[in-house]
Amino acid sequence: MLSLERLRILHAIETYGSVSAAADVLGVTTSAVSQQMAKLERETAQTLLAKNGRGVRLTDAGRLLCGHAGRILSLVELAHADLEAHRGAAVGELRAAAFPTAVRGLFPAALGALRAGHPGLRPVVHELEPKESLARLARGDIDLAVVLDWYNKPLSLPAGLAKAPLLDDIVDVALPAGHRLESRPWIELDELADEDWITWPDGGFCHEWLLFTLRGKGVEPRISHHAEEHATVLALVAAGLGVAVMPRLGRDPMPEGVRIAPVRHTMRRHVYAVWREDADRRPAIRVAVEALRRSAGQPRV
Repeated sequence: MLSLERLRILHAIETYGSVSAAADVLGVTTSAVSQQMAKLERETAQTLLAKNGRGVRLTDAGRLLCGHAGRILSLVELAHADLEAHRGAAVGELRAAAFPTAVRGLFPAALGALRAGHPGLRPVVHELEPKESLARLARGDIDLAVVLDWYNKPLSLPAGLAKAPLLDDIVDVALPAGHRLESRPWIELDELADEDWITWPDGGFCHEWLLFTLRGKGVEPRISHHAEEHATVLALVAAGLGVAVMPRLGRDPMPEGVRIAPVRHTMRRHVYAVWREDADRRPAIRVAVEALRRSAGQPRV
């Protein structure tokens, strides 16, 4: 009997291109992936992986089995969706993940509406950055993710995922009270070329966006502080330690000592709900997306 989990691992190696990438997506070690592949080769009496430079490639037998694995995994998802659709109600556990300001700004109202309208549904929410959410969604650990990209830097989605827009989140600049630009109706980013900046942690999607955007304006930012939580960023701004870009979603309450300035050429984050295409028929997915849309004030499209 072929192991579903080993087929999932084989499919991840083919999808993401290497044992290490598959291990990252699946949240396991490369050693564990290699051990499971060795067991799968013993089960099938076939060589499924072959050395390819410093990495591996799928053999003809590996590609053949991987094709079946993709269809099997899709059928498992469809079976789950069909069973739920057959019951005709959104019931059971729904595992969701979202970036921090979406959890704070969208989920309280959405979860309240789901509890009132669908008492048999048990949503479980995890606060995760978009990259991790998409990885967990792709491997089946969660059912629904709320992710974002930027107006000038789109986020690449893995194959097999569907998405629905929730809102466009406008981004302003947070200035310390008394800043020379605080009374302006709008500002240009290049007017902040000589400022200290407070931004997200190194390597994150939003931090990379900020560097990309400022450098596109001819500004090489002087990063003074990094913070993950928007409340921490705003506290540092209020203390006069720098300026920051600040999305509107989930940023209230605004501390004393911070002034918000719109940017002349409006910057936006696009916020999406994302799920596996094979789960389209699940009532739980549909009602959760609708609740998130209502929370975001986004009409049905």
